[in-house]
Formats: sequence, structure tokens, C-alpha cells
Amino acid sequence: KVIWTLLLTILGYASSLPVGDDSICTAEELAKYSIIFTGKWSQTAFPKQYPLYRPPAQWSSMLGVTHSSDYRMWKKNEYASNGVRDFAEKGEAWVLMKEIEEAGEKIQSVHGIFSAPAISSGTGQTSTELEVHPRHPLVSFVVRIVPSPDWFVGIDSLNLCEGDHWMEEVSVDLFPYDAGTDGFTFSSPNFATIPQDTVTEITCSSPSHPANSFYYPKLKILPPIAQVTMVKLKKNHLGLPAPYLNLPAKSNEIIDSVL
Repeated sequence: KVIWTLLLTILGYASSLPVGDDSICTAEELAKYSIIFTGKWSQTAFPKQYPLYRPPAQWSSMLGVTHSSDYRMWKKNEYASNGVRDFAEKGEAWVLMKEIEEAGEKIQSVHGIFSAPAISSGTGQTSTELEVHPRHPLVSFVVRIVPSPDWFVGIDSLNLCEGDHWMEEVSVDLFPYDAGTDGFTFSSPNFATIPQDTVTEITCSSPSHPANSFYYPKLKILPPIAQVTMVKLKKNHLGLPAPYLNLPAKSNEIIDSVL
């Protein structure tokens, strides 16, 4: 009877853990990070159809979550949720916030929500803080590209835990994605794509059409349009506002003429 009771206890505990690689995180109880988003969308780097007015090139606010593998904010080659669609098309966050809240209530897959202010130009920085937990070590976020029909940059389920410790610092180059719900130029009107396409990465050759605002057929790959860096905060710095870091910017300029 004792063995049976113990077995039921173990099974009950195991069933409460999130499914996936993040379940093996054995790091300290929690960790806080400063997350710094750097826009690298300049006219020099991306000269074709670069938006100069009505509105000029800029970035929306960042909306992100820390979560377990039971939740996906968005995923390449899958359909965008209604919330991600509204955010990518119009910068409206309330449906996405509701989706996040419901996921957190139903399966306890979300640990926290974080946001950072918008950037009023194509280049610049914004930052905030986030908190991860051993059962919720993944980070996802979206930032809308403005202007655009439904384009965004972001991260899908980046794991900040490595076995028994949290990563000290991680930087990721970001590239544009199409939410699959509208057109393929910066100025495309807000007409729905029917049927809706999946979330796809926009590259220098895809969509393969000269009207594509990121169509640079002479390039092998697009330069990064943005970068995100997450730095683990020391315990004595917890609770302090995230600093704006003057991170060394790697060149992302297109040298050859691609117009």
C-alpha cells in the first residue's frame, strides 16, 4: 500500500511538469534577465522601398512571455493565432494578451509577460526585464515592423536554461517574418490573404517577386534587420530597471548595389 501511494504521488508530480526539454531544467529557483532589442533597419542596410514617411520606418512595442513547452506564441510554418495576426497587422495586443492569459490559466504554461517601448525609427534600442523559472525557461516575443502589412520579428521558444544553470548572456540576430495574412510590400493595403498562409520567413529571394520589399536577388542571405540580447542580472541588481546598453553593432550594410 505504501509503495502504491508513493507511485501515485510520483505520477501525479510528473503529470504536473511541462512536456519537453525544458522539464529537465535543474537551475536555481528563478533568474531575471535584461532583454535589449536593437533595431538595425537602416536605409543603408535595406535601401529598396525604404519607408521615409507616412509612416517612416519604425518598430512597435515588444510583447513577450516566459513559458514552458506547452505554449507557443508563434511558430514558423504554422498558422498565426488571431492574437498574433492582430498584433502583426495592426499592432493591437489585447487578443494576444487574452490568448496568453487563457494559456496560463488552463495549463499553467506561462510564467510571466513582459513588454518594452516602441522605437520611433528603424534603428535604436529598447529594453525591459523578464523572469524565467525552471518549469518555464523559454522566451518568446514579437515586435511588429512598421509600416508593413503583417510583418514582424521575434523569437520562438528560446531556452535560457542549460541543465543546472542559466545562460549568462545570449544574442540572436533577427530576420523578418510574414504572419501569412496580408501582402508583400511595406505599403501593401490591409487586405486579408484568403486562405491564410502559414508564418514564413521573408528572405532576399522569397517571396520570389521583384515587388517584394526585401527582394535582393544578388544576396545569398539578408543582413539581420534587428538583434536581441539577453543578459542575466546579478542577484544584487534584481528589481533595478534594465539599462540601455550601447552594444557594439555588427555591420549589416548591403555593400553591393542591389536595387
